[in-house]
Amino acid sequence: MRSSNPVFSRRGFSRDNGSAGFNTAPQAGGAAVGTQGNPYAQPGAGTNPYATNPYAQQGVQGAPPQAPATTDRMTMDDVVMRTAMTLGTVVVGAVLAWALLPVSSSSYGLAIGAALIAFVLAMVQSFKRNASPALILTYAAFEGVFLGVFSEMFNSRWSGAPFQAVLGTMAVSGATLLIYKAGWIRVTARYARIGMAIAIAFVLVMAVNLLLVAFGVADDGGLRSMGPLGAIVGIFAIVLGAFFLTLDFKQIEDGIAYGAPRKEAWLAAFGLTMTLVWIYIEMLRLVAIFSGDD
Repeated sequence: MRSSNPVFSRRGFSRDNGSAGFNTAPQAGGAAVGTQGNPYAQPGAGTNPYATNPYAQQGVQGAPPQAPATTDRMTMDDVVMRTAMTLGTVVVGAVLAWALLPVSSSSYGLAIGAALIAFVLAMVQSFKRNASPALILTYAAFEGVFLGVFSEMFNSRWSGAPFQAVLGTMAVSGATLLIYKAGWIRVTARYARIGMAIAIAFVLVMAVNLLLVAFGVADDGGLRSMGPLGAIVGIFAIVLGAFFLTLDFKQIEDGIAYGAPRKEAWLAAFGLTMTLVWIYIEMLRLVAIFSGDD
C-alpha cells in the first residue's frame, strides 16, 4: 500500500530479486500546499498504485515472504529514532526563530524565504533515489524557522494558540495511531482510492480559492477565512491529514515486514514530519478561529 505523502507516493518499499529496496517509478508531482510539498500528490496516470500490494510476491497468498538474511533492515526503532531527530530539528529551529526574531515585516520576509527553501529541499529529497539525512535535517531546520515565526505571529494575537495547536496535533496523531493499531481502520485499496479522490478535490478547490483571494474576487480569505466557514474547512483538512497518517503507518508497517533497508527509515521520518507539520498548521488556524478576536 503506497502512501499519498510526497515521499511515499513515488517510492513504495518493495523487494527486488530477493533484497529489500525502493520502487522509484516516476509519478506526477503535486502543487504546493502551505509551506511544504503537496501531501496529496497524485500518483502517475495510467496505473492504480492501490490496486495491488506492492510487496506481494509469488507464493502463498497473504503470507509475507521471508526477509533477506541481513541485519541492515529497517525496524520500528529506526523509524522512531529518525523521526525524533527530524522533528527535534524542526522544534529547535522554531524555538530559535521565536526567541531571536521579533514579530515584524522583516521577520515575515525571512519566514517566507525559509518556507521556500524548505519547499525546494523537500522536492529535491522527494525526487532523489536515496535518502539524504543531511538534506532532510536541513529541510527540517528551515521548516522550523518558518513555523517559529508563523507561530509567534499567531501567539501575538491569540495568546497560547501555538501550545494548544501542539497539543491538538499530538492528540490527532496519537488517536489516529491508536485507531489504526486497534484495527478500527483498515487501509484497503478502496479506502485509499476514495480518500485520494477527496484529497485531490480539496487541493484543487483550495488552489482556486487562493487565486480568487489573490485577485480580490473573494474577501477575507474566502474558504480560508477566520470565520465559521474557515473552521469547517480547517477541520476537514485535519481529517485529511489523519487519513494520510494512516497510509503512512501502513507504508512503514509493510516496509518493516518486508525488509526495507535501514536507511529508508529517514524517508519514513521525512514523510511523517511533513504530514505532522501540515496538521499543526491547520490546527493552529483552527485554534485561532475558535479563540475569536481576543
